[in-house]
Amino acid sequence: MDITLLTTVTAALFVLIGMAEPLATRLAVPYSVFLAVMGILIGVGAIFLLQTELTDAFNPLAEFILGLPIRSDVFLYIFLPTLIFQSTLEMNIRRMLDDWVPILTLAVVAVIVATLTIGYALAWVSTLPLVVCLLVGSIVSTTDPSAVVSIFRSLTTPLRLARIIEGESLLNDAAAIALFGLFLSYVIAGLPAPNVGQAIGDFPALFAGGMLAGWGIARIAVWIMSMFGRFELAQTSISVAVPYLAYVVSEHVLGASGVIGVVVAGLTMNIIGPARISPVYWQRLKAVWGLLAHWAGAMIFVLAALLIPRLLDNIDLLDVALIMVVVVAALVARAAILFGVLPLLTLLRLSPAVEPRYRVAILWGGLRGAVTLALALAVTESRLVDVETKRQVGILATGFTLWTLVVQGTTLRWVIGKLGLDKLSPLDRALSNQVIAVALQEVREDVAKTTENYGLPRETVRSEAKKFARRVDDAVERAEAEDNAQILDRDRITLGLIALAGYEREQILERFRERVIGAYLSEQMLFDADRLIEGTRSDGRTGYRRAARRSLRYGNAFRLAAFLRNRLGIAGPMARMTADRFEMLLAKRLILKELGGFIDSRIRRIHGRRVAELLHELLARRTEGVVSAIEAMRLQYPGYAEKLERRFIRRTALRFEESEYNAMRDDGLIGDEVHSALMKEIAERRQKTESRPHLDVAIRRDQLLRQFPLFADLDETELRWLMRQLKTRYVNAGKVIIRKDTPARSVFFVSSGAVEQDIAGQVSRLGRGEIFGQIGVLTRKPRRAQVTALTPTSLLELDEKGFRRLLRKSPSLRKVVRESSAFKKHSEDLLKLPELALD
Repeated sequence: MDITLLTTVTAALFVLIGMAEPLATRLAVPYSVFLAVMGILIGVGAIFLLQTELTDAFNPLAEFILGLPIRSDVFLYIFLPTLIFQSTLEMNIRRMLDDWVPILTLAVVAVIVATLTIGYALAWVSTLPLVVCLLVGSIVSTTDPSAVVSIFRSLTTPLRLARIIEGESLLNDAAAIALFGLFLSYVIAGLPAPNVGQAIGDFPALFAGGMLAGWGIARIAVWIMSMFGRFELAQTSISVAVPYLAYVVSEHVLGASGVIGVVVAGLTMNIIGPARISPVYWQRLKAVWGLLAHWAGAMIFVLAALLIPRLLDNIDLLDVALIMVVVVAALVARAAILFGVLPLLTLLRLSPAVEPRYRVAILWGGLRGAVTLALALAVTESRLVDVETKRQVGILATGFTLWTLVVQGTTLRWVIGKLGLDKLSPLDRALSNQVIAVALQEVREDVAKTTENYGLPRETVRSEAKKFARRVDDAVERAEAEDNAQILDRDRITLGLIALAGYEREQILERFRERVIGAYLSEQMLFDADRLIEGTRSDGRTGYRRAARRSLRYGNAFRLAAFLRNRLGIAGPMARMTADRFEMLLAKRLILKELGGFIDSRIRRIHGRRVAELLHELLARRTEGVVSAIEAMRLQYPGYAEKLERRFIRRTALRFEESEYNAMRDDGLIGDEVHSALMKEIAERRQKTESRPHLDVAIRRDQLLRQFPLFADLDETELRWLMRQLKTRYVNAGKVIIRKDTPARSVFFVSSGAVEQDIAGQVSRLGRGEIFGQIGVLTRKPRRAQVTALTPTSLLELDEKGFRRLLRKSPSLRKVVRESSAFKKHSEDLLKLPELALD
């Protein structure tokens, strides 16, 4: 192969890739469609140059282009892992997990339905064996993720809907390739009609093997990367190896799905990477992968499209008719999913409701691309497949891909326009007008200050000010008219809450950029902010409140961690999640305090005083909830909040110090050498603040009892007796421990966690080392209090007989009982008890 021609062609391809996106935007066609058309034109042009007698000057170039070693392995082993891995790194995993049921259902069900529909339709109208028809169905059943994602971004669809479709289009690659491998093995074996049930039954093994390989390789890679904390290039280089190792190990070692291996590897690194890698390095690593994926995605479309003229070389009218059968069957199968399965999932409350207009756009936007061509190419390259099967598979798959790209891809914007999806809703249009009005008023004030500082001529300033004032007046008039005509009171509140949640999101990102909060913590907080926005968009004020309350709850993962700590003695996950929650609550409290100023400075000017006051009220309730959660954790782990606050102060001071040094360098007060030395010193000190204070949540009953002030005066014999008598009880946050008017049979000691005690409307909170339930046991009367767990709480329970013996042995405990507020109400009866009369 001529190295000069190879270099020239490669450089030309990169020039084409660089020009493709702006040209596609100008021509109003999807980026992937433009690349595919360019590839087809290059392939057709090369064939034309070889066949024409007008000139032979370009024959070497044409022969080189047509002779490029474009094999299916290049797509499946080089380009595809890059694209999938980068997509998973960019995913918001925590939001995806909210919708894993519809994503997985649509991904698997859509591929199976499409494969069966297309396969049986082809078998019904043609003489092809059923197994070949099903092979074609599996090849063309996968949609192109990049095309689908770009479509939804252009539609400004609801975020949750976009996530579901993005996840589905990514995972259906794995399902389609898994089915393809099964049916190809049947074709090679010469089976005319495979056992479809058996083929589908092999799915779990293919998925499980890929998941195991991807998870293991990603975990090892992140562990190695964390060892090279100061070497950014080393970490990035290791990350490049991950998707390829996951693909190869899954396919050739475990015999599973390589695509699933890559997906799970990317998801695993997405989840654990930000906590193990420097935030700055993590962002740069994602930027590198973004560039790699951009190049891979473009190359895969151009190179795959080069093959289309050759794959369609011997096409006839019968082939065209069969291609149209595939087109109709694919649309019918996709429609069955969109108008059958998706509404069913919505009815079962597993998926958001999807407007029919959006479903039509998804139906017409199901473009096929490089994966379909790569799978078809793999069949045509196989020596174990007969010539006629190769020809039919190549033509049908290529023709169908060409249809989706050229017909559906080029008409997609027209369809979107006809559906009215390219227009803002009345609510969004009103919001746009309100934003413009406020922004122009801010700009007018800023321009007035700037022109005054510059000392420009008054006549010039006055003339331009009049023009700008007219524009401001027009914007305000439109905003007020739109507001009066379209926005109800509840809509004003909704718009204000969306703006407030959006500003909260910006503040989180700003704190992350300033390195006040880490990448992992910022992702969790952004996750909550996105929930606020989506909840408000769907259910207004109620949705905002629901999302705010949900952000403070203990989820299933926390309950699992508590189970591991309490039942199996594995304290690591519990300690990490508790420390994360503590730090997140402290950061939320600081950010919530800044939102009040935003309401007064921005939202009040757009939506008025009444809406601003209501938003202040909602914000106050959120702040109260966060503060309450912090205080509950302070009771649970006294002293730990102070350590985190000290760490926050140190990180904030480093941020201000860094900004000051940067300003001095920009002003020329210090040179680059001095600045570099100062930055190095700050980096070293910042590295020390990256590590979070240790939080010990392990439970060791013997040590725990010795730490209780109530048991400080017990000897070893009594402590051993007490350990045998105490029962351990674990309750989740929100669980009622003691109900009012129930018989009193036990006394409880808080070993970890926090509880809230309500006695006749008087609420008090108890934390680690405190006691409750003792008065009811001593008086033998029904409980007057209701006690609820504020956090996941561990309790030590002692029955009445044991508690009375403990009272006789422990002066400290007798003193605590006498000093309790409830004791005073029953002092006359309680002082007659022999256990309390010993002193």
